[in-house]
Amino acid sequence: MISKKITWLACLLFLQVSLLIGQTTYKNPVIPGFHPDPSICKAGDSFYLVTSTFEYFPGVPVFHSKDLVNWEKIGHCLTRPSQVNLEKCGASGGIFAPTIRYHDGVFYMVTTNVTGGGNFIVHTTDPTGEWSDPVWLKQGGIDPSLYFEGDKCYLTTNPDNCIYLCEINPLTGEQLSESKAIWNGTGGRYPEAPHIYKKDGWYYLLISEGGTEYGHKVTIARSKHIDGPYDSNPANPILTHMNANAQSHPVQGTGHADLVQANDGSWWMVFLAFRPQSGLHHMLGRETFLAPVRWDRNAWPVVNGDGTVDLNMDVPTLPLQPFPRVSYSSDFNEDKLGLEWSYLRNPKSENYSLSARKGHLRLKATPVSLDDLDSPTFVGRRQEHINFTATAATELFDARKGDESGITVFMNNTSHYDLFVTQDASGKRVLSLRYRLGALSHTACEISVPEGNVHLQVRGDKDYYSFAYSTNGKDFETLDKVDVRYISSETAGGFTGIYLGLFASSGGGSSKAYADFDKFVYTPGVVD
Repeated sequence: MISKKITWLACLLFLQVSLLIGQTTYKNPVIPGFHPDPSICKAGDSFYLVTSTFEYFPGVPVFHSKDLVNWEKIGHCLTRPSQVNLEKCGASGGIFAPTIRYHDGVFYMVTTNVTGGGNFIVHTTDPTGEWSDPVWLKQGGIDPSLYFEGDKCYLTTNPDNCIYLCEINPLTGEQLSESKAIWNGTGGRYPEAPHIYKKDGWYYLLISEGGTEYGHKVTIARSKHIDGPYDSNPANPILTHMNANAQSHPVQGTGHADLVQANDGSWWMVFLAFRPQSGLHHMLGRETFLAPVRWDRNAWPVVNGDGTVDLNMDVPTLPLQPFPRVSYSSDFNEDKLGLEWSYLRNPKSENYSLSARKGHLRLKATPVSLDDLDSPTFVGRRQEHINFTATAATELFDARKGDESGITVFMNNTSHYDLFVTQDASGKRVLSLRYRLGALSHTACEISVPEGNVHLQVRGDKDYYSFAYSTNGKDFETLDKVDVRYISSETAGGFTGIYLGLFASSGGGSSKAYADFDKFVYTPGVVD
């Protein structure tokens, strides 16, 4: 008994010490699934991070962390049509590459709406709440960033494949100086993602080159003056997996980085990368990764020792402060959908309801389909794991021929796999599995099912998506499986990742069909 008590006390002491001094391991990506172009800032003892959202709404999720390893989504920067109009947005258009900065009690987020308007800034004093309407900026290019020094604010972007700098008023958007070219990188294509930092009297300019693909890399230059001239680091690139030492690594496409210094003096880099599967294909989009940085006085920063990273990082961390365990599932008993759910473009709110039938999400069928560059009745959450199971229970009401409700594995409007309940010409209820591959649309199977709830299931692994159904929620019958690579980023193109979406569509404008979903269950696989 005494021995057991001693062992228990020793374990408790070890846990307390570990929390105080930090851990020596963590797993990448720290924010999995489609969360590209991360930018980070520190306010007090907290860190805040934002990522790109392209054609999805609300735009630009905001994450919070105390330790850089554990992150909690706390809101979005763009939640109103007055902030972002995505109605005419094509696939992978819309909101590109945000930057978040904190200065004198105010959070600023600057980004680009490539579909219309260009670069703009919103701000807030509470990142969990609403952000301001945008102020628009004159300087073009994408990947805007802000640097504050004293009472001055500088903007960097990349028009003409070169990094430009100007001074602005961040609250009004007024440009206060002429735009000046300050660096065009080391010769890699698409110099982008510029961020400025000051350390030891030097201005450091961090950028990415090579395109956001397998040749991505992070480079850096420095100057004694903010407007240059900037001298390139002789050891560039400081982060890349494009070389032979990482050519077969399970992490690829490392780039689009941002740096932050913790209160203990340590430096860290967040950046995007992707995890290939089924050969050289990736499905989850570009995810957010973390690496330690050694940055000695008057020296160049060194990322994780050799400029590469791993899925399992064996490095000291800040003292870990995890958040409560995340629930990946929903029974739709809440008053509004959780922050994990997104719409395609600006949603039409009248097509969605959590109050029409308690414990259900009601979706109104409209003629806008998943194939259209419009706003279908669709709500989805990111696929975050290579191995997973997702199940949704749906019931279709007042249906006519061509009305549909179901679950979709969605990359973009020309690349998606759909499992759905529909009505045939004779009035019978049918379960259908359809593959949309570019200009091709193939119905893999159609079977009769009784009216009432039908449970639809998608299972993912590194090579296949498998589809099954059940009428009782327990006994599932497999219908078919199809290769993941046909809707991968390499095949489908674009900058996004897979969403698992719930949808309803109609065969015509006169339809009164609607669908009720009474649960959505997402279960990560044991092996990822």
